[in-house]
Amino acid sequence: MKKLAAGNWKMNGTAAALAEVQALIAAHPAPACEMLLCPPATLIGHMASLAKDSALCVGGQDCHPKASGAHTGDISAIMLKDAGASHVIVGHSERRTDHGETDALVQAKAVAAVSAGLVAIVCVGETEAERDAGRTLAVIGGQLDGSVPAGAVAASLVVAYEPVWAIGTGRTPTLAEIAEVHAFIRARLTARIGVEAAGVRLLYGGSVKPSNAAEIFAVPDVDGALVGGASLKAADFGAIVAALGT
Repeated sequence: MKKLAAGNWKMNGTAAALAEVQALIAAHPAPACEMLLCPPATLIGHMASLAKDSALCVGGQDCHPKASGAHTGDISAIMLKDAGASHVIVGHSERRTDHGETDALVQAKAVAAVSAGLVAIVCVGETEAERDAGRTLAVIGGQLDGSVPAGAVAASLVVAYEPVWAIGTGRTPTLAEIAEVHAFIRARLTARIGVEAAGVRLLYGGSVKPSNAAEIFAVPDVDGALVGGASLKAADFGAIVAALGT
């Protein structure tokens, strides 16, 4: 499988930030891995235009499970596809926490994404309290069972493991802890979707930066990263892309 470096800009970025995208494209015309940025919805069309005929893919940060309708402020997967997106993040911990998203809702969004022709990046991860209570694998297993669509295939599914306590904190799990969780995810996916699980890319996310990327990418079953703050700057994200390609 081709590894994936994905960047989540979250609620950051205006048109001025597109200069960083131009710099990234120029510096990495043919990366060894797949390269993806998920900007705010206001920038998807602009970024997709810049990325045309380049190695950069563009994605959304969320989608509504319905294709259209009276849902003010929401964006459907079909609309993301129409704007030039190829991927969409669903079930990010910030959506689960800030908006009360359930596993069932995340699965519905993933189904909508795949139906629209997008790759769904399904996020899972435990809180600090859940880890301290020894419930990490139980929590992630439940999220996988509830969030990953039955019959999912590797071509349209990515799973991102983001321990909630490591996002934006500068803290990361040990390499052994990352390896344990990723091996568990692979096994749980196999139980859920069979042989397709072998081809699903498993990303690690949570304070990934140029200084720790190479050692994280050397961990078995880590097929890339979902990067937050470090994806906002071409130099930082480019270094992570380069580390994944080695």
